[in-house]
Formats: sequence, C-alpha cells, structure tokens
Amino acid sequence: MRKIIYWVHTSVDGFIDGPNGEFDWPVMGPELSGYSESLDKGVDTLLFGRPVWQMMVGFWPNAESMSDDAHVAAFAPFWRATPKIVFSHTYPGDEWTSRVISDDLATEVAALKAQPGGDMLLTGGSALAAALTELGLIDEYHIAVHPVVLGGGRRLFAAPEHRHKLGLVDARALDGQVVVSHYRLISG
Repeated sequence: MRKIIYWVHTSVDGFIDGPNGEFDWPVMGPELSGYSESLDKGVDTLLFGRPVWQMMVGFWPNAESMSDDAHVAAFAPFWRATPKIVFSHTYPGDEWTSRVISDDLATEVAALKAQPGGDMLLTGGSALAAALTELGLIDEYHIAVHPVVLGGGRRLFAAPEHRHKLGLVDARALDGQVVVSHYRLISG
C-alpha cells in the first residue's frame, strides 16, 4: 500500500503562511534542503490543494531562471518530472497537472493508495491536509517548525473534528534553527 507523506513548514505559533498569505519566511538551509530532498526519494506522485498548487505552478516550471538557490536547482527537475494531482472542486487543471480530483475524497484517495507505485507527497497547505487527516489517510507527517512568530494566517491544522493519535518517529534540529518532527499515524 502506498503512503501519503505530508511535508509542511510552520511557524512557532502554528501558521503555514502569514496574515496576508506571505510565505517568505521559511529559510531552506543545506540540512533542511537535504531533508526535503530525502523525502522525494521514494515518491512518484505529488499532491496539492489548489492554493498551494497555484503558488507552485507559478514558480517551479521556470524556477532556475528565478533563483540560483541550490535547493531550487535540485528540486525543480524532480517537480517537473513527477506526476502532480491537484484537489479542487473548481480548478480545471493546466499543462502541469496530471489529474484533478474534485469529488469523493475518501474513495479517490483510498484508490490512489491502493495502486502500485511509490509513495505520494502532500506538500504544504492546510485544508487538504486537514481533510485527509480527518479521514485517517495521511500516513506520515514531517513538520518543519521555523523560528518565527507570524501572528496570523492559515493554521497548520484547521479545527479537526476528531482527535488523531500520532507517534513520534524522529525529531531533529537542522541548520541550527529549524526543528523537524516526523510522526506516523497510529491506527485505532
């Protein structure tokens, strides 16, 4: 069975973006970049909610022309080559979208997980991650807590309806400033 891995950056006060949608605060040092790249190794599908997708598709197709950052140079070819699924009720897709899923989240995602292949990486976002968490469909959580207080924005987890127990697999400080915690969903 394929896994869904959730990889997200958050502030110390639990926001994934600033009060005005800013995402200019995560600092991708070499250790954090290496961690991110290690998550890509077993992945053959990328998952996005529409807000994160619109941010990603505005940057990654031509990322190397906009940045000379080493992480950008390493991730951009992987992003372009990997199939991408967008979850949205209204988005029709574009030339970078492999598939759009708009209905019956539980059934569609369960079917994706049952297909042969590598794991799937859900990057960022809160609404899709919250919905998949509520359905018990995220297998691993990799949460990078950056040393910044944003004071508002979208919460890491929208108000969940149920409690979900996670087990800590690993926690480490990277680049001397970002704490990454890796959790697994505990069944039952």
